[in-house]
Parts: sequence; C-alpha cells; structure tokens
Amino acid sequence: MIEKDFVTEGLRRTTIDEYLENELERAGYGGMEIQVTPLGTMVVVYAERPGMVIGRGGKTVRNITQNLKNNFGIENPQVEVKEVDVPELNPKIMAYKIANMLQRGMHFRRVAYTALRRIMGAGAQGVEVTISGKIRGARSACAKFTDGYIKRCGEPSTRFVREGFATVQLKPGVLGIYVRIMPPDVVLPDKVDILKPTIKEESVDQVMDNIETDESELEDIDVVEETAEKLVEDVKKAAKDVTEDIKDVIDEEKAEKDIKTSNKSVKKDVEAVKEAAEDVKKVAKEVAEDVEKSAKKVTADVKKAVKDAAEKAEDTVEAIVEDISGEEDSKEKTSSEDVEPDSTEAEDDSTKDAAEEKSDKSE
Repeated sequence: MIEKDFVTEGLRRTTIDEYLENELERAGYGGMEIQVTPLGTMVVVYAERPGMVIGRGGKTVRNITQNLKNNFGIENPQVEVKEVDVPELNPKIMAYKIANMLQRGMHFRRVAYTALRRIMGAGAQGVEVTISGKIRGARSACAKFTDGYIKRCGEPSTRFVREGFATVQLKPGVLGIYVRIMPPDVVLPDKVDILKPTIKEESVDQVMDNIETDESELEDIDVVEETAEKLVEDVKKAAKDVTEDIKDVIDEEKAEKDIKTSNKSVKKDVEAVKEAAEDVKKVAKEVAEDVEKSAKKVTADVKKAVKDAAEKAEDTVEAIVEDISGEEDSKEKTSSEDVEPDSTEAEDDSTKDAAEEKSDKSE
C-alpha cells in the first residue's frame, strides 16, 4: 500500500531527526533535509556551530554517516553541514537556548522575554513561546508569551510558521519548551497593496500642441464649407438629371397606355412601371425641394456677404474722396493767398484750371 510507504518514510525521517538532535545538541542543531539522488542519499544538516558537527579531522561526520548507513538503512549516505544564517529565526536553536538558560536557574519569565526580544530583533513578524511543566510549584502549569503577528490556524499556520520543541530536566520535573516563529520574508495571502493615484500634469509643449490642433480644426471648417458648396452644385446637377429622367418616364407612360389597348397581358408590367414612376417623382420632388432650400440659403448668405462688402467699399471710397477734396481745398487757399489781388488774369487762369480738374474728377 502506498499509504504504508508514506508512513514508514515519515517515521524514518523523524527517527533520524531525533538521532541527530541528540548527537548534535551542543552544536546548535537546527534541522535537517534528506534528498535522494541517483548517486546516493544527501543528508543536509543545519547547525549553529558547524565545526562541532564535523569534529577533528571529520571524525564526527564519519561516525554519523556510518550510523545512518547501518542503523537507519540509508544507502550510500552523504552528510553535508551548513551553517544557519540567523540562529534567532530558527525555532529549534532558540528552544535549545531557552532550555539551557532554564537549566542554569534563571526565572522562566525573564528567559521567555529575552528570547522574544532577540527573535523580534532579528526581524521576525511574530513569535510565540510556550513553557509548560512545574514552573511555579508542585502543580504543572503552562505559560504562553507572544509578540508580533503570528498565524495560529489555517493553511498559512502550517506552511509559513516554523516550530521547534525542546525539553529540560529540573529538580521539580521536566519542562517542555515550544517555540513558533513566523519569518520576515513571509507574504500572507490576505495582504493587499494599495497603489497611490498618479496625477499627470500637462506640459507647455502639450498645451501648444492642443492650440495647434484647434487652429487646424478651424482650417478644416473652412474646407468643409467649400466642400458643402461643391455638394450643393452637384445636387443641382443631379436634380436636373432626375427631371430629365422623369420626362423620359412620362413618355414611357404614354406609350404604355397605347399598348394597354392592344395587349391585356402587358397591363401588370405597366402598373409596376407607373408605381416606379410615381416613386421617382416623389423622390425627385423631395430632392428638388431640398436643393431649392439649400440654394436659397446659400444665395441669401452670398447676397448678405456681397452687400456688406459693397457697403464697406462705398464707405472707403467716400472717405478717400473726402480726403482728396480736403487736400485740394487747402492747396487752393494757399495759392490764392500768395497771388496779388490786382492780377485778375491769374485769377481767371486758376479758376479755369480748378473747373477743369473738377470736370475730370466728375468724369
């Protein structure tokens, strides 16, 4: 049965873990991993002091490999020792340290709070230390110390929370130390990051581009007006063509009337043609009315523009004529003052010249 294989494999791993914990208790044993490879079985041992695991000349490692091969049935075991990066985040090492401090005679509350401070100082998100046994007197009790945020139920509590257990023998009896640590790099599934809204401010170049686009839109309006005038002309031409087609249809109706008297079978076709002709007439009338309306509007706008331009031109011409007449009057006054009163011939000449100039201007 596959289930029995899983159970036996789990039991073997736990027995190996207990054996290594008893052998490497002074070295700060922090756990182990078993990796099965084609060349053999790799056993990775994590310890706070890897030198004590290796021993002098590798004596301790050789003994461990020999025991794993003989006592636990591991084929070709290869032991690899790795140092724990942050011992304060390893629950097994911290449980062993708490046990050592309690064995020295320190009070359990002081020991628990010092361990909490060290673990939280290492960057853990949360920690829980439980000390159970005869801690206060003859009766057994349980003291629980927590700090930070730690999951106690659900899948995150089994996946992300690390656990360690150690025991210590005191005069009153045996105490059990249970340590649970949630590492700092854990990202819980209920974590939500709220992004700050980004506000975009338009630059000067963008504003200038918007102004240029507005100007181009005004130019497009002028182009649309020109195209509208062209469309009006095209509609007029189309209306003329439609009227000619209507005349042709009317002539066809007359011919169809003559055919009705001679042949009864043609009556149905003639009626269909009549209906088509009536539809064409209606369409032609509607098109003609629309064309006349649009033409009237266009002619009215053109007339208004022409009137305004003519009025402006007349005003400018009158202003120019008044300016010219004013300059000539000033010139005549200055010339009459320079000439002597006795010279009548000169006055006659000047009056003749002025009359000729006025006649030329009036022409």
